[in-house]
This record gives sequence, structure tokens and C-alpha cells, in this order.
Amino acid sequence: MKFLGTWLVDAIACAFAIWMVPGITAIGGDWAAPIFCALALSLLNATVRPLLQVLSLPITVISLGIFHLVVNAVVLEMASALSRNVFHAGIAIESFGAAFLGAIVISVVSMLVGGIVGAD
Repeated sequence: MKFLGTWLVDAIACAFAIWMVPGITAIGGDWAAPIFCALALSLLNATVRPLLQVLSLPITVISLGIFHLVVNAVVLEMASALSRNVFHAGIAIESFGAAFLGAIVISVVSMLVGGIVGAD
């Protein structure tokens, strides 16, 4: 049940990022794109992101935590590619700057919506 709540919160955050960030566009439908991107993002956040955080720990410490945002942008790029290639619906990201801004937007919106609905 926790995964479904996280998936729903991530879908809302992805939809907001599609609407807010100019370099991110929906591929495969207005509702299918954020849903499938959120599914890929949730799976990557549970599996790949912890490994990337451990591997980038020295750089994150040196940069006082700012490099953590770069890890989030890389995971968003991976989720975009995974959702488009596997589900044929997702988001297209034009540049790393758009991914970086999209990762910030998704993080903030996920935090706010998760706090409102009580998802962990």
C-alpha cells in the first residue's frame, strides 16, 4: 500500500513538472505520461538511487549536499528513458538543465503533497 501512495504522489509531482518546467514534455498522452514516468521513477528511487547516493557520497560531502540534486536529475533522466522505452509513454527531457529543474520541482511537490496526504 505504501508503494501505491508513493506512486500517486510521484504522478502528481510529475504532472506538475510537465506543466511547470519548459524543457519537459509529455509523450503518450496527458494522463499516461505522468503515471508511467512516476512508476519508473518510484522503481528507480527504490533500487538505483540508494546505490548512486552511496557512490557519490564523497562528492556530496565536498559540495555540502548540492551534488544530491545532480543525482536526482540523473535518476529523473533514467526514469524518462525507461518509461518511454518500456511503456511507450512518459516524459521527454530536452537538456540536463531541464532535468535538474524538473528534479527540484518533483522533489518539492512530492514533499508537499506527501505531507498533505500523509504518504511516507
